[in-house]
This record gives sequence, C-alpha cells and structure tokens, in this order.
Amino acid sequence: MSRIAAVCSTLPPHRHRQEDLAEAHAALCAMAATRRGLLDRLYANAGVRTRYTALPLEDYKRLDGLGPANDLYIEHATALGAEAVRDALQQAEVRPEDVDLFVATSVTGVAVPSLDARLVPLLGLRSDVKRVPMFGLGCVAGAAGLARIHDYLRAYPDHTAVLLAVELCSLSVPVEDPSPADLVGSALFGDGAGAVVVRGAECRGGALRIVATHSELCPGTQDALGWHLGTNGFRIVLSAELADVLERELGAVVQRFLAGRGLQTSDIGTWVVHPGGPKVIDAVRDVLGLAEDRVATARASLAEVGNLSSASVLHVLGKALAGPAGPPGPWVMVGLGPGVSIELLLLERP
Repeated sequence: MSRIAAVCSTLPPHRHRQEDLAEAHAALCAMAATRRGLLDRLYANAGVRTRYTALPLEDYKRLDGLGPANDLYIEHATALGAEAVRDALQQAEVRPEDVDLFVATSVTGVAVPSLDARLVPLLGLRSDVKRVPMFGLGCVAGAAGLARIHDYLRAYPDHTAVLLAVELCSLSVPVEDPSPADLVGSALFGDGAGAVVVRGAECRGGALRIVATHSELCPGTQDALGWHLGTNGFRIVLSAELADVLERELGAVVQRFLAGRGLQTSDIGTWVVHPGGPKVIDAVRDVLGLAEDRVATARASLAEVGNLSSASVLHVLGKALAGPAGPPGPWVMVGLGPGVSIELLLLERP
C-alpha cells in the first residue's frame, strides 16, 4: 500500500469576505439593479464566508481577454504551485531530488510547456523525473491524481511521488452578460493549491495508507458539469441536475466499492468529501445516509476558502488530518467532477 506522507494547502495572499466579493463582481459586470438581488442571494446561499484571489480585486477590471488572463494564470499558478510543493516536501522530509513521479493538475488555465515542466527546475527536481500533466478532470482531479499515483507506486514500491493541484478560478470569472450558472460559479469558486507527497510501500513513514481506489463515469451526464470555451475565455457548464445525478448514481457506486472490501458505510470512520457546494454536500450526505457531522470538514473547507476545484478535496484531507481524531475506522475520499465522474479512495491510518 502506498503512503501519504504530507498534505499541504497554499492560498494566495488576497483574502476577501463573501459580501465584498459580491460587491466587486457586481461592479465588474456593471450589473443592473434588476439582477443584483439574484447575485446577492446566490452569494449568501453558497456556504462560503471567505475566499482567496490571486490578484487584488481592483486588478480584475484591467484584465483584457483570454490571452492576458492566461499569462497571469501561468505566472501565479507557477509561483503558488512551487510554494505548495516545497511545503509538502519539507513536511514529508523528502529531498526534491528523491521525487520519481510528478503529477500536476489544473483546469483554470493552459500552459505549454506544462506547469510541471516549469516547476521542475524551480523546485530542484531531477531532470529525469517522470511527469504527468493532467487537464480536463476539473474538481475530481485531486482524488483522481492520488488514485493514479497509487497505481504507479504499486508497480514501483520504492518510489516517491508528488501530486500538485493548483487552480486560479478567479481568472475565469466571466464579466460580460453572466448567465445564472456563471453567477453560481462566481459565488463558489476560489483560488488555491494543494500538494501531496506519496511514498511507495517500501518507504517509511506516512500519515495515511491508500488501500484501494475506484473510478466511475456516470453514463449520459457529460453535459451536467464542465467548461465551454468562448471568445472571452472559459464559461462554466453547470446543470441544476447535478445533485440529482449524485442522488441517482453515488450511493450504488460507493456501496459496491465498499462491499468489495467487506465494508459498509457505517464502518467508515472519516469521510473526505469534495465540497462542491452546499447542495453537493447535502446530496452526498443524504444518499450515503451520513450524519451531518460526517461532512462537517467539507462544509468548513467550503466556508473558509470556497470550492478550489481540483485542490478542494486535498484541502479537506489536510483539515481532517490536522484536526482531532475522528471515530475509529477506515477513511473514504469522495472526489466528484465533470463527466459526471466519481473517484473513490479507501484510506487507513497506520
């Protein structure tokens, strides 16, 4: 079994109250008074108190199209990602030159060479480190990245891997004629990065062991969640049916995954749930029959930093590890994203 040796989240320096972000977004959009009530309701009901942005709020009015915004994405994602990985390596007591696999995921900008290639010399990683840039998985990518690293380490149990998830959602917020889905996204998503150091079974240490993983793509749900690339950049695709998809699909997927290991939902001590939004957390809680306190860490993460897309579930994992010990039993990570895709990891503490 591979071992999670460190989990670190890194946030940009600009922290804002949710109500201040509502004011800023309304001003950026030159929003008519007839729509301001909708925006205020969406922001108030998002379950978010504070979020972080890569730029000061006054700088967003100066963004001029996809190209300049993407240039800023590359600059700030590289810097934030480097900080997250350095912190994780230091926490795990792993030297950069001892990293054998580097997986980097992001969906809020495009970089060629990819972020991982830009970070290798900055971090002091070996020039022959194996690199896997991941794009298109959206919010599920943090869990999926951990699962694919586990697959790799089963073949190379003496290796060490690093996962980086970095998202700058604020650079993709549309300001021209925002749709209701755009407003929901602008009320939920924040900027941040998460890094995880994972070591093979033959390496020492580790706060958690990865026992098993499962991936599931829900049929006929491709239009429920994702990005549409328009003239001025990314526009969110967000169907009101997303919670219904989870209610229809998630329970059976989780039950099959656990039953294959002789477990039931009642056997799980800690749930690490992607904080996609209040309705997403509610759907996971209700379909799995969980008490409210079992999703409290996800709600706290959403309130503190918003939805960080691929980095969110890593933020929840870090909070769960840093908090007081929960009930005994294995852990389950639930990642959710476009597709609609579900990624499950069964974890246990040594």
